[in-house]
Amino acid sequence: MRSKETATVTSRPATRPRTPADRPPLRRSRRQKSRWGCVLRTFVFGLLAGIVLIFAGGAAAAVGYVAIANELPSPDQLQAIRAASFQSVLIYDRNGELLSELQDPQGGRRINVPLDLISPYLIDATIATEDKDFYQHPGFDLAAIARALWQNLRQGGTVSGASTITQQLARSLFLSDEERTQQTASRKIKEIILAAELTRRYSKDEVLDTYLNEIYYGNLAYGAQAAAQTYFHKDAKDLDLAEASLLAGLPQAPAVYDPFTNPDGALERQQQVLALMVETGKISQDQADAAAQEMQERIHALKPPRTDTARAPHFVNYVRQVLEDQFGAQAIYRGGLHVKTTLDLKLQTLAEEAVRRQVDKLADRHVSNGALVALDPATGEILAMVGSKDFYDERIDGQVNVALRPLQPGSSIKPVTYLTAFEMGWTPATLIWDLPTTFPAFPQPYKPVNYDGKFHGPVLVRTALANSYNIPAVKTLQFVGIPKMLETARRLGITTFGDPSQYGLSLTLGGGEVKLLELTGAYAVLANKGTRVAPTPILEITQSDGKVVWQHEVKEELVVRPQHAYLLTSILSDNAARTPAFGANSPLKLSRPAAVKTGTTNDFRDNWTIGYTPELVVGVWVGNSDHSPMQNVSGITGAAPIWHDFM
Repeated sequence: MRSKETATVTSRPATRPRTPADRPPLRRSRRQKSRWGCVLRTFVFGLLAGIVLIFAGGAAAAVGYVAIANELPSPDQLQAIRAASFQSVLIYDRNGELLSELQDPQGGRRINVPLDLISPYLIDATIATEDKDFYQHPGFDLAAIARALWQNLRQGGTVSGASTITQQLARSLFLSDEERTQQTASRKIKEIILAAELTRRYSKDEVLDTYLNEIYYGNLAYGAQAAAQTYFHKDAKDLDLAEASLLAGLPQAPAVYDPFTNPDGALERQQQVLALMVETGKISQDQADAAAQEMQERIHALKPPRTDTARAPHFVNYVRQVLEDQFGAQAIYRGGLHVKTTLDLKLQTLAEEAVRRQVDKLADRHVSNGALVALDPATGEILAMVGSKDFYDERIDGQVNVALRPLQPGSSIKPVTYLTAFEMGWTPATLIWDLPTTFPAFPQPYKPVNYDGKFHGPVLVRTALANSYNIPAVKTLQFVGIPKMLETARRLGITTFGDPSQYGLSLTLGGGEVKLLELTGAYAVLANKGTRVAPTPILEITQSDGKVVWQHEVKEELVVRPQHAYLLTSILSDNAARTPAFGANSPLKLSRPAAVKTGTTNDFRDNWTIGYTPELVVGVWVGNSDHSPMQNVSGITGAAPIWHDFM
């Protein structure tokens, strides 16, 4: 018989572990309820506050919008309004001598004409260039603004403004002189609001009509009619595609693209306009090509009236270009600016006389033109700039500033090659064999010769550079490589060289093109012991009330080791070393130590001399504007006497 205890045990049902599902739900504590209540109340209050802020912000924005919009005139007043009271821009030399007065634009040319008396080509070219979606957007282009913001963020500054035609007009008509030059979000917002209101109140044609009668085309021509008469001596309604596409490209930078003084730049800009017209479907590619060809054949026949009586006119035009780049073409002619430049008028007069005197002496050798640039190597200040023998001589295209035109430098580029070699371990005592040498090249082997037709056997770098022997220079470039030489040139401030694949070993003999201003600036680095200071034409800009708008700050950059600059200076100033080629008493010898290098292209189309002391760097070019060859002009008979006389 089972015991009682046993029976009790055996009759108990089987058990299993308890799981969370078996447990009764827990009650929330009062503390938890309180916490969730606070969160809910905070959310509600925050939501209400946000709604209030949104409404308040919207109301404030609406009030601001209305306040700005109320600045607009009635539609019948739009054509009569003008941006501001125009004031002349006064340009002075460094000592306060007046160089030029950029005339009050109200005294310039401005002839209002209705839109139907403006060539359709000019209308289409302007829209394609400035604002291709002009007839679609509400006065501003959100996509363009977004692109501009992205570009500005990537570049770390303002590189794109994304202004539509309507925004440009609003800025021109309704913003103060100070506001126009500001690069701020508030100014941009105001400009957009004004543009939106212009679009709401006026038709697109009314806006475009006013814009085409207001915009500045350079040479004191305001509006399409004045521009057509100034450049082509015809009415705006009669402009053909070639003429209209040239004019449409001018407002962005009228002095830079001036067809009278920079025909090559104007043609390049015209091609950009034509490409945009093709892109927007306004013309075909065949029409664009024909218009480009037509203007290329005509542009050198365009002649400006002789109205500018400025002293140092090439320099003054260069200052205009710099001002336009810095402040914008539309702003500088309305601000009454006083511009104190770096030019020394006394030195400028000496430079002009030296160029004229030597070019006249070389007339029987078929030399008709010359140019000169003088710099302070420590500050980069341009002390003198002569762009041609005679600014007003049409026979030599005198208004073209040769100091800013890319030309072949001949042997004056050789120091860049040897500087690169010094950076790779060479010294003035490195030995080079000056022997007949054939270098593999395409499409045919390259076999350079020396200017004297001789070979000089083993020569040191000092002798090779001082006497400007060609074969050693080519061997030096072969050693350093074209890419490294071009990188050295870039550090020195030369911007005109392109892709290394475009050049062969003749690059060290002048096979590329450089600007006189930039090459003189490169030599200034050597004069300044390896420190580069970019050339500048302006010291200070003030408003008519004396408020300083801009002031030059010397920004130094060590781009060459001082010991390497010293080695080149030692060679280029060694009169004894260069005596075999140039003689002991050539124009390259001064009464004080001076480093100097000449250069003559193989076809005798360009002749250069560039030299320096620690205080002054001077670069000189002589030749012909039509690139015809000179006759019997050597390194010491062409530009060198000008350099000698000026130094």
